[in-house]
Amino acid sequence: MTTSAKHTELRQLVRSQLLILLESNNLQGAKSLLVPVQPVDIAEAIEDLPESMQVIAFRLLSKAEAIEVYEYLDSSVQQALVQKFKRQEVQDVVDQMSPDDRVRLFDELPAKIVRQLLEQLSPEERQATNLLLGYEEDTAGRVMTPEYISLKETFTVAETIERIRQQANKSEIIYYLYVTNASRQLVGIVSLRDLVIADLDLPLSAIMTRDVVSVHTDTDQEEVARTIQRYDLLALPVVDRENRLVGVVTVDDVIDIIEQETTEDIYALGGLQTDGDNYFQMNLWTVARQRVVWLFVLLITNTFTGWIIKSQEALLQEVVILAAFIPLLTGTGGNVGAQSSTVVIRGLNTEDLNDLGPGKVVIREAIAGALLGLILGTVVIIWAYFLQGDLAVAISVGVSLVAIAVLASVAGSSLPFLFRYLGLDPALMSAPFITTAVDVIGVLIYFNIARLMLGL
Repeated sequence: MTTSAKHTELRQLVRSQLLILLESNNLQGAKSLLVPVQPVDIAEAIEDLPESMQVIAFRLLSKAEAIEVYEYLDSSVQQALVQKFKRQEVQDVVDQMSPDDRVRLFDELPAKIVRQLLEQLSPEERQATNLLLGYEEDTAGRVMTPEYISLKETFTVAETIERIRQQANKSEIIYYLYVTNASRQLVGIVSLRDLVIADLDLPLSAIMTRDVVSVHTDTDQEEVARTIQRYDLLALPVVDRENRLVGVVTVDDVIDIIEQETTEDIYALGGLQTDGDNYFQMNLWTVARQRVVWLFVLLITNTFTGWIIKSQEALLQEVVILAAFIPLLTGTGGNVGAQSSTVVIRGLNTEDLNDLGPGKVVIREAIAGALLGLILGTVVIIWAYFLQGDLAVAISVGVSLVAIAVLASVAGSSLPFLFRYLGLDPALMSAPFITTAVDVIGVLIYFNIARLMLGL
């Protein structure tokens, strides 16, 4: 059994036992059940409970555990709990959350509730939260934590170790120590390993690394994730325009970012616009609203395909069998285009295409499309002749498939570059336009090749 399967089984077991105990009003038994369970598993078990029982289960947790569990909960469950908590409960939980997790919660809550929660925070936490809320969404400034340990380069190793002991509980990370000058500018970094093995009398300036990788507060969160991945970091310092250290992005936050961005890209490829919400927890009206836009676009553009087919009525009346192959050609073309656009959009996101450039990528995909067309076209010619016994029609279908495969590959590889150049989301925009281009132009190509081959 895989680790993921074991976690799923554990969550279902905890959830089912918790539900039974809560339904029988055995609160002490439910409390004992949760004691040995990890916070993330408790959070998932609570999410699966009926809404009326979620707040009951949450109140069974100790204060320290409740804060940790709360940070793992889905944002929709966090919102629901906040609205059901008593004022003191909200203050206890929100005030103890790490600033970056608190900001993530505030991003999901109505402005009125956020203002109320901000007023209830301690002055220190309110200042830290307001600092992060002042940065734009999806930037390093918005996802960083201001809880880190910064040191002066004149500190000795002994002084530094003492400082770590004093501040460790207030810092989200201690495995990287950031060194700043009198102007709070980042000048170096020391790993905990280097610190532990160094002589106690040495100054930090003697053991720190001066070549520090950092990002600015306005750096996009995807770029932050790529930087951490590229340099195999556990945390990345964030500096402002004056190179002053203002926060740190940790690898656990980056994993969340990667998951969020990947989900958004996959949804966008299907023409689905989301605001980062959990799709399967949305109400059906919201689901329909987010999916209907591009379906309307496709509905309208497909009328062009119908109009072209209708304009070829005379040809179809003479060779009716031509109509039978239209779905095969447009469907195959759409699939080839989707393959090309998927690899190009992924390459744009991972920056793997930077060395090639748009021209080489499109040419490469066009050649790949031609090869695919030749392979599929040959098979289709044989299959169409076997079904209909008309060699001219079979060749028309096969040749058309080669042309459509090339067209689809070119459209699928070039449109993402075009939309990105125009400042639009390639993942969201490409699919409908590729489908339209392949359907409309592909059908035109098919009828013209058929006329030529059949001498009509």
